Amino acid sequence: MEQVRNVEGTQLPQTVEPRNPGMPLDMDWVRAVQANTSAIERRAATLPGRRSVKKDHQAAWLLRAITCIDLTTLSGDDTEDRVRRLCAKARQPVRPDILQALGMERITTGAICVYHEMVPAAVEALRGTGIPVAAVSTGFPAGLSPYRLRLAEIGESVEAGASEIDIVISRRHVLGGNWQALYDEMKDFRAASGEAHVKAILATGELGTLRNVARASLVCMMAGADFIKTSTGKEGVNATLPVSLVMMRAIRAYHERTGYRVGYKPAGGISKAKDALTYLALVKEELGDRWLRPDLFRFGASSLLGDIERQLEHHVTGAYSASWRHAAG
Repeated sequence: MEQVRNVEGTQLPQTVEPRNPGMPLDMDWVRAVQANTSAIERRAATLPGRRSVKKDHQAAWLLRAITCIDLTTLSGDDTEDRVRRLCAKARQPVRPDILQALGMERITTGAICVYHEMVPAAVEALRGTGIPVAAVSTGFPAGLSPYRLRLAEIGESVEAGASEIDIVISRRHVLGGNWQALYDEMKDFRAASGEAHVKAILATGELGTLRNVARASLVCMMAGADFIKTSTGKEGVNATLPVSLVMMRAIRAYHERTGYRVGYKPAGGISKAKDALTYLALVKEELGDRWLRPDLFRFGASSLLGDIERQLEHHVTGAYSASWRHAAG
């Protein structure tokens, strides 16, 4: 894997790729989408044991994973001080001595993801770094607040400085097969976001079937989503490999049809370095190397970074270290 660099002064990651403009809702395409659940589950089950990288190659993949993390805090007891500490970790996610031993320059995480109230503190803490601030919005996590308030929430987050908006869709539109309503909702959210890029959270654990996941993915991309994201992290079931396979194949089909690349973000429950490697391998196989960059791939995670840093220290020193040696915000 090519050397990972993300130094101060670089462009925001999402400015690299032409933005998905969306397309008219194509119901023939949506209805034609199916999902062979047993085949999908068999394919996903082979990944953890079949794809393995070791030593220097593993270290390189783990460094790439760090640059694709949306370092996240979405707790009811969040404070501005906690967010500032998290932003400091985003600016320097790996101890300098470990990076030096690896022959690496400074890297950063892909973004910081916070509630709307914490956006100003995050923007100020990251000023001049090029690290985007993502705000969860539209009545996160349930998406059941009044519609006008969901739209207003997007606008206020953008005004506060968020350059990425993670919106939650109305699950009832998917469960009821009301694809026009989902399309119209997503278009409104995209319009309210302006120049900020939009990640559509499908809450896949609440959509019932993999076919629903595939169809919802496609409709959100047709309506102009810049990313599709598995979960809020608050559902009973969050990111899984079968769901990821379905969503990645929808992204691939959309790219083949339109020429536009849409990003992918698995979120919730990804806390181990070995899991990150499995997801990166799946992205490489299903979408190709171009998606292995932060403008098209993100992990939604809060504890993943700590385990990756421990694995990198083990690679450098040959010994596992205690988690307290790696400040995680």
